[in-house]
Amino acid sequence: MSRTVWILAVARAVNRVGAFSLSFLAIVLTVEFGASLTTTGLVVALFGLATIPSRLLGGQLADRLGRRRTIVLGLVGCAVAQLWVALSTTLWSAIAAAVLLGLTFEIFEPPTQATVADAVEPAARPAAYGLIGAAMAVAGVLAGLLAAAVSHWDLRWLFVADALSCLACAVLIVCALPPDGRRNATQPRGAAWRDRRLLLLLASGTAFATLYMQLVIGVPLTLLEHDLPQSGTGIILTVSAVTLIAGQRLLGIRLDDFRAMAVGYLLLTIGLVVCAFAQTLAVFLLATVLWSLGEMFLLTRYLTQAAGLAPDGARARYLAIFGLSWGVATTVAPLIVTRLLAAAGPEGLWLLNAAVALALAAAQPWFRTRLAPA
Repeated sequence: MSRTVWILAVARAVNRVGAFSLSFLAIVLTVEFGASLTTTGLVVALFGLATIPSRLLGGQLADRLGRRRTIVLGLVGCAVAQLWVALSTTLWSAIAAAVLLGLTFEIFEPPTQATVADAVEPAARPAAYGLIGAAMAVAGVLAGLLAAAVSHWDLRWLFVADALSCLACAVLIVCALPPDGRRNATQPRGAAWRDRRLLLLLASGTAFATLYMQLVIGVPLTLLEHDLPQSGTGIILTVSAVTLIAGQRLLGIRLDDFRAMAVGYLLLTIGLVVCAFAQTLAVFLLATVLWSLGEMFLLTRYLTQAAGLAPDGARARYLAIFGLSWGVATTVAPLIVTRLLAAAGPEGLWLLNAAVALALAAAQPWFRTRLAPA
């Protein structure tokens, strides 16, 4: 694997270890600043909306200013916003800091993904993206442990710790990655939005991201419905991380993108069906292994496809547009989960999701014909 990919994997892991403050943003606004639940909800929504232009800005800057510079700019911007939240003395100051955090939060994603794509041959991209995903999964487990320790102090220290992890990651990028070369944008502004293949991939990726986010939000609620211990969510996250690490060798199997994605969706379907009928934590863990393997195939192949569609001078912009799928999914998934749980219960929620995943598996031959190189 390329040295650049290893550097990025380590850097993202360092950043991810401290990236737990967002889970506490609503609590800090309510407890520390006395915000009402309505105000808190609006601020969190503003943060989510601000991440959309953040990602697009990251794509534009990466292809014009340079990847390394843009990664560092995004990380430093996040650190400044996190420290602003921690040092705020009024609610309005904290709100402004939260919006700034949203505007900087996704800047470093497109240049990171584009750098990975440029550092390896196309056939090695799934494994490269998988390595970074596995590193972040392990760091996510450590982040949960660190958050549990730090949260016993003043909650503002969570934002200080997150800012320090951003700055540590930025220093590592500056010291380890080579300087940006001269870049020439080869596409006119807005050309990526006229690429029908990219827009189709965006639609498909949004469907997958929505399934993924429903698992993130819905599994803890499902455990609650079955009166299972709250610690079960942490155990599931740990098993998922271990599965991603152990499954890395599977990414080396010689399958084209569409066959690999069909396999991924089938694994996801089976995992969702098991989740629908699970009553014990052991069965939920079996479902976790299945859907985590499916997500491993899908996450890596979607990024590989988005990178492959892009001209060399516009790769970060293509990846930025494709990444909007996560902004949409983060917005709609909570609404879908809560409504389906209320109307159909856990069984209905996960069986409907399984039906969507199965339909996407069956649709891969159709996507092959539509996403073939022009």
